[in-house]
Amino acid sequence: MSIESFRIEVAESDITDLVDRLNRTRWPNEEVVDDWSQGLPLSYAKEVCDYWASTYDWRARAALLNQFPQFITEIDGVDIHFIHVESPVADAKPLVLTHGWPGSIVEFQKVIGPLSDPEAHGGDAGDAFHVVCPSLPGYGFSGKPTETGWGVEKIAATWDKLMVKLGYDSYFAQGGDWGSMVTTALGANHGDHVAGIHLNMPIAPPSAESMEDLTPHEQAALASMEFYNKWDSGYSKQQSTRPQTLGYGLADSPMGQCCWILEKFYQWTDCDGHPENVLTRDELLDNVMLYWLPGTGASSARLYWESFSNLNLDQVAVPMGASIFPKEIFRTSQRWAEHRFTNIVYWNQLERGGHFAAFELPEVFITEIRNAFRNMR
Repeated sequence: MSIESFRIEVAESDITDLVDRLNRTRWPNEEVVDDWSQGLPLSYAKEVCDYWASTYDWRARAALLNQFPQFITEIDGVDIHFIHVESPVADAKPLVLTHGWPGSIVEFQKVIGPLSDPEAHGGDAGDAFHVVCPSLPGYGFSGKPTETGWGVEKIAATWDKLMVKLGYDSYFAQGGDWGSMVTTALGANHGDHVAGIHLNMPIAPPSAESMEDLTPHEQAALASMEFYNKWDSGYSKQQSTRPQTLGYGLADSPMGQCCWILEKFYQWTDCDGHPENVLTRDELLDNVMLYWLPGTGASSARLYWESFSNLNLDQVAVPMGASIFPKEIFRTSQRWAEHRFTNIVYWNQLERGGHFAAFELPEVFITEIRNAFRNMR
């Protein structure tokens, strides 16, 4: 199980093909509403398409990721791509950061430096981490599984093998979205190595007794869940039932892949009506490129097919911290979470921020990570 250095390199022919496809996009007719309620507006899609084809500089953007040491290693027959930044602080604690869908390791590029070398960014050396950011199997530059079984539990086991392989017999783990599920599974199943976890989307259902005395936060969380189920969950139903059918369109059309992702950045960021209020267009496209270039439309969606019918809500005993952002999809309360996470050592409900916390509010995310894991070191 060797570990090989990796650098993001894309053939010029792939960029030429992308631009050609963008210029030949076959557009649907315009939406018949003046908001995003039917999906990504046609005018914005065309604006992004033109920018992507004529102005976006992939080489310069890839250099931002290539500044970090990257590696590939095979675990259980699948290549795992990961960033690994060792801290200059000798007693730094290892930390594995896990993204979800429709995210990627791009989400973490603004926090890796401060987390691994806090003194260089005005912080305290006592908060230093050796940072590992893997790409989920079927995502980014990781390999695409060719057989079933690669659900949340399997990925967690793979991450544990990766961390031990890197020499980390004790480590912290953090995640949101699918990363939250993987991180929770790490805490539940690999407590012999996992010293503690932090989640920015912990999953814990309402307790029966709380339904008689809901707090305002819990009432808002239930209303948000109802909205999600009624208006915002079609993507997950498709990806959890027929990911392959969806994949043909996503693999063939860059704007199809782009709009499939960008609509969620509008819905799930704390963006006051437009995703570019919190992320630059380049940043949004950087993330899309990690789906388009390796052609992961189907393989990334397949994680839903693998995991939705087998969600594990077992209790987790390792120390746990949580940061609850107001525009998160699912926002559990601490008393709900206590039924599942039996050793909560940090809990904070924030006033702003959304689903892509490290991407949207890197400084806030870094503070949350430091505060949570100070209670576990």
